[in-house]
Amino acid sequence: MISLEQLYQLFLKHPDISTDSRNCSAGSIFFALKGEQFNGNDFVPQALAAGCAYAVCDEDRRWADERCLLTEDCLGTLQALAARHRQALKHIPLIALTGTNGKTTTKELTAAVLEKKFKTLFTQGNLNNHIGVPLSLLRLTYEHRLAVIEMGANHPGEIRASALLADPDYGLITNVGRAHLEGFGSPENILATKTELYEYLRQKGGKVFVNLDHPDLVEKSRGIQRIAYSSHEGEAPVLVNGRPAESTAFLSVGWTDQRDRKRYVAQSRLIGAYNLENVLAAICIGLYFDVPPADINQALENYQPSNNRSQWQQTAHNRLIIDAYNANPGSMKAALEHFGTNTSGRRVVILGSMKELGEYSHVEHDRLIELIRTIQPDLSLLIGKEFEGMEAPENGQIFNTTQLCADYLRTNPLKDYTILLKGSRSNKLESLLELL
Repeated sequence: MISLEQLYQLFLKHPDISTDSRNCSAGSIFFALKGEQFNGNDFVPQALAAGCAYAVCDEDRRWADERCLLTEDCLGTLQALAARHRQALKHIPLIALTGTNGKTTTKELTAAVLEKKFKTLFTQGNLNNHIGVPLSLLRLTYEHRLAVIEMGANHPGEIRASALLADPDYGLITNVGRAHLEGFGSPENILATKTELYEYLRQKGGKVFVNLDHPDLVEKSRGIQRIAYSSHEGEAPVLVNGRPAESTAFLSVGWTDQRDRKRYVAQSRLIGAYNLENVLAAICIGLYFDVPPADINQALENYQPSNNRSQWQQTAHNRLIIDAYNANPGSMKAALEHFGTNTSGRRVVILGSMKELGEYSHVEHDRLIELIRTIQPDLSLLIGKEFEGMEAPENGQIFNTTQLCADYLRTNPLKDYTILLKGSRSNKLESLLELL
């Protein structure tokens, strides 16, 4: 068995980590992780043949290759290695970021702002779980001056576990809503889990960035040093406050630096006023770390949303609002209300079902249909078995699968509509784009 310290010394010489034998860089270290459908130990020979310097395994298969490093548990070893590396670089300020909605967009906006002044490590994509967090931490180097680590959770205790690995100095919870209820069991457990980040920072003496528009977060962050932001001007001190500046296809934010009361306007490329709090969070963090306001605005204006998040697309036939990476009751409500208020002409909603809601699934999907009725689109196409047995809105259709919806669109092509696509990732709504 290799010790953690021995492995760490090898990591310092071979800092690239791989968990996929199909994507191994020369000289990297492969970790043979296990999943429900695979066992990484089966792919150790391929990883080494692809050029890995070492492979960390947790099954003793009498490996003949001395590059195979045996440990009791590959995942636990990966996490321990990440924690060891973070402690070696604990002088680098680290911001942990979590929340129900907007955490990935907030993370990317924040990183864009901070990179105007600092070399910043930030989570790539949505690698925010028990595997993604350690992989992100292992990319930290002495060249970095700040780190922004996104943390996701779908069960109690997961945020605390990630905080123990990352040892953050600062924290931000975007908001707390009704998502992953199947894993959490109740809305109260969601709040308790997300605010595990606050509890860690309270014990450490760290600081938190708090949106004063969320009373639950204000209450839970009492006793911790707060750097606050808000969409309102209230009695409580804030570093920045702001509101949507004008009604356009893209979110424009008028914001005030409360240190000197100077006002600025940032024109983003994000769709939807529901992104306001994500933008304000990035501005607040940027101001705290003394990024000049002009640079903050430039970063916000240059940020191009991707990966089917808050994107606008003009096709040959229609105008699309694409927000199809994820969905829960809160984000669905925000997207639909924005669509109902800020679009005109002929309108269509194409919505995929919301996953991992457990016993709350039926009532939440029923509420979603009622919300669609208040917006009164010209056509609504609802996708997923979660809608099965429900009455579709007027001018609406329900499909069990995305493929069945695609078949409908081929027979009934849409032209000259503004279309909202929103749904959980597993619905794969992006497969409909070529038909719109």
